[in-house]
Amino acid sequence: MTAAQGPLAGLRIVEIAGLGPTPFTAMLLADMGADVIRITRPGAAAHVLGLAYDVLDRGRDVLELDLKSPEGAAAARALINRADALIEGMRPGVMERLGLGPDDFPQNPALVYGRMTGWGQSGPLAQAAGHDITYIALSGALHAIGPAEAPVPPLNLLGDFGGGALYLAFGMLAALHHARASGQGQVVDAAICDGVAHLMAMISGMAGRGAWADRRQANLLDGAAPFYTTYRCACGGHIAVGAIEPKFWAELVTRLGLAPETLPAQHDRAHWPETRARLAAVFATRTRDQWAAALEGTDACAAPVLTIAEAPGHPHNAARASYTTHEGLAQPSPAPRLSRTPGAIGRGSPLRRVSAAEVLARWG
Repeated sequence: MTAAQGPLAGLRIVEIAGLGPTPFTAMLLADMGADVIRITRPGAAAHVLGLAYDVLDRGRDVLELDLKSPEGAAAARALINRADALIEGMRPGVMERLGLGPDDFPQNPALVYGRMTGWGQSGPLAQAAGHDITYIALSGALHAIGPAEAPVPPLNLLGDFGGGALYLAFGMLAALHHARASGQGQVVDAAICDGVAHLMAMISGMAGRGAWADRRQANLLDGAAPFYTTYRCACGGHIAVGAIEPKFWAELVTRLGLAPETLPAQHDRAHWPETRARLAAVFATRTRDQWAAALEGTDACAAPVLTIAEAPGHPHNAARASYTTHEGLAQPSPAPRLSRTPGAIGRGSPLRRVSAAEVLARWG
């Protein structure tokens, strides 16, 4: 086994197999060097989505244990007693019923117990089923995204990964920092509904001050403004425009061949539809790539809307090595990048199956 690379090298984490935000959290920590062991039930697919290769699985080993059996629970308990942290995404109470709850590890008082749920460990919806779309619905975020006619789910990026996994990872690292200083672990109750509400801090703050209308396509950043939206090009592709500042707006308008004085004032909301129509007519005269060649790298704040397949090959992404090929698949590189202790993609897929004895010896 090669030595882990990254600022979290030496950190030992147990991951209870789950979907979405929990494997993403584990991947984030593994990318930064943590030694993560996934516990899954015997005979379960190595990849929780049944894929031949799941990017979220990278960088860790898998241990098959039947947690409902005394032997399996005992093996898991022994492993967790040697871990720095645990990641689990069960409904509240499930881990306690297995004898693997936060209070079941008095021998490991510094354990950071990371809990990922949609609704949290408490509250009237704590035991209810849900998914990303339902969690972000209660935060006001889903209501704010999409055209005026209806909200549009932003994939599962906002809830599962933004408000869920990233907050769980942040909370666990904060708790680990405290544990290293004090010797005291704690429970990290990461609820997607809480995380998304927190992500909405700026927008909800603006709304509370009357600077944000509580409806779609009526605001600065929701596609209503002609300087912060997308435009269809002659080829059917799109260009994204984010020319918010007046000098950037002036640059964009000039590069489109329009005279700024012939357009309504940039922040004249009553004339936004008219201004948008003027720009749309211009963008429709060239292809996406032609506009990209003309606008990228300038202060017009415009970029081509790339497909998932196109993104790795873009010159900027390539120069930054934002994507890497691992196990024959182009996938995002570890992020963010650290100057002294950069992360790296560890063991790949299929996940290497290990025994409890092997892991205990490794963590001995």
